Amino acid sequence: QVQLVESGGGLVQAGGSLRLSCVASGRTFSAGWFRQAPGKEREFVAAISWSGSNTHYPGSAKGRFTISRDNAKNTVYLQMNSLKPEDTAVYYCAVATYGSPWSTSGADADYDYWGQGTQVTVSS
Repeated sequence: QVQLVESGGGLVQAGGSLRLSCVASGRTFSAGWFRQAPGKEREFVAAISWSGSNTHYPGSAKGRFTISRDNAKNTVYLQMNSLKPEDTAVYYCAVATYGSPWSTSGADADYDYWGQGTQVTVSS
């Protein structure tokens, strides 16, 4: 059983930045961030391999968001820059406890533990 604790969400003006953190209680393999806005389906935001050498982003996040990790601290980060009002959502950290050190995934079915979510609100 792995527990995830997210932090770093909040209210920010458009064009601003936030850094989300996700601390895991145990060792994990690939990790990802997802988000869900009111009335919308959960969507993939970023993923990173255990090694940190591979990352994956959808078009909406590429160039603005950066995922990273510190395995010594069992922590995954999401640096979000140039935020837009449409980035407003609850952001969830997800991890897989199996797999290769180099794999990433944008599919939520590939992750077996999820955090409770942290709210990000971007005002215009």
